[in-house]
Amino acid sequence: MTIFSKFIALLGSLALALTANLARADAVDNELAAALRSALNQPNSFADPYIGQVWLASMSEPLSRWLPDAQQRLILLTQIHQEAVRVGLEPGLVLALIQVESAFDPYAISYAGARGMMQIMPFWKQEIGRENDNLMDTATNLRYGTTILAHYLRIEDGSLVRALARYNGSRGQTWYPKRVLTYWRNYWRLSD
Repeated sequence: MTIFSKFIALLGSLALALTANLARADAVDNELAAALRSALNQPNSFADPYIGQVWLASMSEPLSRWLPDAQQRLILLTQIHQEAVRVGLEPGLVLALIQVESAFDPYAISYAGARGMMQIMPFWKQEIGRENDNLMDTATNLRYGTTILAHYLRIEDGSLVRALARYNGSRGQTWYPKRVLTYWRNYWRLSD
């Protein structure tokens, strides 16, 4: 066996081992599946209409870059605010994540097959028994995405960096969380 053949065999063995480890690490989380099932059955509403209106007014201008129509912006911002608050997330963080994931394109599809604004993987539909859900529907996509991010934030003990990396599938790396947090700080965070 030549050195090149040994090298190729070693690479093959390493690839198999890495694939097996990733499969175990990314096994479907039953707790997250239960949270998604529950979230998809909850109603939407602003908890505090005044705070919601202040937030809507503040976020409309930055969003106009992607959504020029004011009415469409208000509808989307209302949905984002409602879904973020429902799971205890800062709405501006959700906006930053969407900016990074899809640039506010509700029809975005990643090379890995993730769908919609928050780039939800379709396997979740089968996992929670809702095969007919349309991940390109903004309300559905936001419900899935915010529930998933909130779950990851809980299991990562409140670490935004680790939760965002897990959301993106880049655990152990910081490039993605840094990008989302930078956008949040620069565009989507209300002034103190």
